[in-house]
Order: sequence, then C-alpha cells, then structure tokens
Amino acid sequence: MQRHLISAADLTRDDAVLILDTAEEMARVADRPIKKLPTLRGRTIVNLFFEDSTRTRISFEAAEKRLSADVINFSAKGSSVSKGESLKDTAQTLEAMGVDAVVIRHGASGAPYRLANSGWIDAVVVNAGDGTHQHPTQALLDAFTMRRRLIGPDAGLGQDLEGKRITLVGDVLHSRVARSNVDLLHTLGAEVTLVAPPTLLPVGIETWPCEVSYDLDSTLPKSDAVMMLRVQRERMNAAFFPTEREYSRRYGLDGDRMARMPEHAIVMHPGPMVRGMEITAEVADSDRCTVVEQVANGVSIRMAVLYLLLGGNEPAVTHPRTEEK
Repeated sequence: MQRHLISAADLTRDDAVLILDTAEEMARVADRPIKKLPTLRGRTIVNLFFEDSTRTRISFEAAEKRLSADVINFSAKGSSVSKGESLKDTAQTLEAMGVDAVVIRHGASGAPYRLANSGWIDAVVVNAGDGTHQHPTQALLDAFTMRRRLIGPDAGLGQDLEGKRITLVGDVLHSRVARSNVDLLHTLGAEVTLVAPPTLLPVGIETWPCEVSYDLDSTLPKSDAVMMLRVQRERMNAAFFPTEREYSRRYGLDGDRMARMPEHAIVMHPGPMVRGMEITAEVADSDRCTVVEQVANGVSIRMAVLYLLLGGNEPAVTHPRTEEK
C-alpha cells in the first residue's frame, strides 16, 4: 500500500484485492457482540469535511471508532474556514496538534492531493471525495459489494472482478463516483459501460477505459451489475436535459427495465437516491437493490483502508486462540 489514498487510479490490482480481502476480515468484526479492535488505539484521526455529507462522514467515524482511534470531527461550517482561513492554515493547525491521519472531503478537485504532497502536514491523507474528481473508498465499497454478491464472501477471497460486466447510468459529468469506479473496476478486470445523455458525459470520455452508450435498454440484458448515479443538480449551472420526466423515461430504472436484467444481476446506487427520477421506489426497495448493503460494506472498507495505512502488517483480526496465549 502507498502512504496515502488519493485516487482509485493509484491502486494496483494487488492493492485493491488486499483491501477487499482485509474488509472481509473487518466485516466479521461487525458480527461480534463487541464490535471493536484495538488496532489504532492511541492514534488520532481528523475527519476534515468542507462539504456536507451524511453517509461518508458517519461511515468513516464508525470505522475509526471500531479500530479504537481517537476521532476529531471538523466541519467547515462554524469553523475558522467560514472566516476565510486557508486549507494550508487549517492543515498546519492540525499538524501542530499531532494528528496521525486526515480524512478530507473538499469541493475543489485536487485538494486532498495538495494536502498530501505540499509538506504542510506529515499525516496520512485519505480522500473522502474531492469536487468532481475522485472518491476512492466509494469505488472500493462498490467493488466489495459486487464481489460479495456476484462471487460470494468466502469464494471471492483473493479474486478480482475479471469478466464481470458493470453498467453505470446517469450524470457521469459531475460524478466523482463514476470516475473512481471506472478506474478501479478496470484495474480489477471488469468490463465497464457508461450510459448517459451526451450532455452528461465529460470531454475526453473516449480516453477512459470503458465503453459508452446512449441506450440503456440495450445494455441491461448483458449487465451483471447496474449502478444508477444521482443527477447532481447542485453542481449544474445550465439545462443538461429537457425535463425530469424526459430524463426518467430515457435513463431511469423502473420495474420493467429491471425485469430485462439477468436474474443474478444487482442494482446499485451510491446514495443519496432521488426516488422517482433515476430509480423508482419499486426498484429501490427490491431484494436486488444493494443500497443498504453498500452502507454496511462502507464501514468494513474504510476500516480496512485505515488499518492498512496506519496499522502496519499485523494480521487484521487476531483469532481467539491467539488472544488466549
């Protein structure tokens, strides 16, 4: 593992499989009566969130506490950042307090990279989402969910996603989740197809390691997993499609479309879902939809990432016999 986790593109196949396998160990901890490991006792981790977040922040906080780390939650609202303090000054304040790791979410693409490589801080940096650029732990938890559902928790150990066909649908232009997933799934050997209106595809999409289609109906019958992406209105400054109804008709997933997918195929969504637009309530509440699993798996993946970056090379989970000695 490298020192920081900034981009899914930085991970080799072996790195990614190591994280997924470690997360399987961490998932077993969640089944114990006491869901705690002493691995990061005495380490201090700061959750530095300059953007609003529910799932990601709580998921990281749960992961850190299960590893027995000391956790500091920093929100830009109500802090000196709202008075104009720069990222550099914030980082140097954290450095002076002696933090061991910083989990950062920022509206500016490249902010976590800047923090990790500027020399302002000596801590491990984990990117929890930057602008429209990357969200590596989301891609890892998505891959973890796919591997568990399509191969199996135990059968999947040591395995990648070679030959699996994954379709990502919706607002690719503004989605850091789409970028991260394309990078990681390609590394893991999956065949990725992006489906979106031409206005919601970024410039240079032809250089990405994936196929592009404008027709959702033709891709569904050959997909092992379909991930619906949220239309990110807060990042839009123009009309990218005529109406919500038109978008939903062409690119929304309803019960009829789900019925065209192979029987084993799953439906995914990084959340938050806009029910009735990109996904109907019928699909969101079906057994094939993995949204709640993705949230649970997010804690296991983030535990694995923090453990591997901060915990060293000890076995992730000590088994009871070893503890008795």
